[in-house]
Amino acid sequence: MCLLPQSVEEYVAPDAPVRVYDAFVNALDFAGLGIAINPHKVGNSSYHPKAMLKLLVYGYSYGVRSSRKLEQETHNNLTFIWLMGGLKPDFKTIAEFRRTNKQALSGVLRQCARLCIKLDLIAGNVLFLDGTKIRANASRDATHDRAWYEQQLVAVDQRIARLLEQCEEQDRGEEGLGSFVTIDNHLGKAEKLKQKIETALQEINATEKDKLNGTDPECAIMHSIQGSHASYNAQMVVDGKHSLIVHTDPVSDSNDRNQFAHQINQANHVLENPCMVACADAGYANTNELEKIDEQGITVIVPSQRQAQRTEESPFSKSCFTYDHEQDCYYCPEGNRLTYRSTYRKNGKCTYKIERAALCRSCSHFGQCTRSREGRKVVRLKNEVVKQHLEAQYQQPSSQQIYARRKASVEHPFGHIKRNLKVGAFLLRGIAGVRAELSVLATCFDVTRMIKLIGTTPLIQALNAL
Repeated sequence: MCLLPQSVEEYVAPDAPVRVYDAFVNALDFAGLGIAINPHKVGNSSYHPKAMLKLLVYGYSYGVRSSRKLEQETHNNLTFIWLMGGLKPDFKTIAEFRRTNKQALSGVLRQCARLCIKLDLIAGNVLFLDGTKIRANASRDATHDRAWYEQQLVAVDQRIARLLEQCEEQDRGEEGLGSFVTIDNHLGKAEKLKQKIETALQEINATEKDKLNGTDPECAIMHSIQGSHASYNAQMVVDGKHSLIVHTDPVSDSNDRNQFAHQINQANHVLENPCMVACADAGYANTNELEKIDEQGITVIVPSQRQAQRTEESPFSKSCFTYDHEQDCYYCPEGNRLTYRSTYRKNGKCTYKIERAALCRSCSHFGQCTRSREGRKVVRLKNEVVKQHLEAQYQQPSSQQIYARRKASVEHPFGHIKRNLKVGAFLLRGIAGVRAELSVLATCFDVTRMIKLIGTTPLIQALNAL
């Protein structure tokens, strides 16, 4: 028993991790985030944006994301009480702050990465890129095609017509046939549903999507180990020095083929300098995308599908055919000539075919090299030279050493977010909300890593000195 009760300050140890989150949010530039802090604002008092952001970042770091659970923590958890200074916002206020500040929350990771650069925790020399599927706040069953929406539009039009007929019948009967209120409510709901269906059809026409989710139109059906769900493809760029996240971006593409150049360029924008090496797995093996980074002087380490599968080349694979630049033709291992025939308009690939099909049919290797009665065909990329250069670059011993670090560096954040923080699905809907939530989750990972790398007390001192 104590004669006088202790203060909350005494219950929170000087090296408690919560003090790091307090110092971290205080070190952020709120004007840069787009959150205006006006101490002379008139009107009803509101919770300070710094306090609300501290609550979100600290709560997310320990797997507390629900606005209702965050409200409970401010009443029951001493570290939350200390962090909030005794403030106890209700769940509606927390949810509203998160909803109205999506753009600001999306910029938290950018400022976190630049703080890490100042603390010499991010070098920006080697960047690793990968993606993972995280479920959207929408059901898979809410995804439908154009025909379904058109059928529902016809059904809702018929329902509106029936309701209008009922209104006319009541109007003719004047009194004693019930209230107009019920019919008006049904009519209003039907008109809202019609507007929602028409918006979905407009979205399908504008984006040329095959299907659209009625709950979250910006998500997509994606296949993963856990099955097929309405999801987002969460892209992450990680620095090679301490595996700290530099950039995140949720996309609706189910594969990674078109993401490499955009994600690396965005990460370089955060670093304010181009990296030296950009590395990813074979899922990003799109020569057009890789070329955009390679031409910037950045070493690209991405295996082709053949290199990733480690399949041995046959004696009659395309690499065994010799290309003549001057004559624009190929020569097979037997010395026969394959001439240019056509170019695909969609992707610019060129087709080369044997001059006389009889040469292939009479060849001793017919059946191994090709089984086509028309003879052997070879397809050449528009930037075939770049593809060969990238494949050779991946085979370099120095590249192999960097690629061996890829999985341990970039898979680590995914494991922490999905397993430790128990993020099975996003809470917010729409690409803007998901981007904000992913930015906060990545920031939580970076702060946790900073604590382990530097230590609680030295990190607090370093953040306060910035």
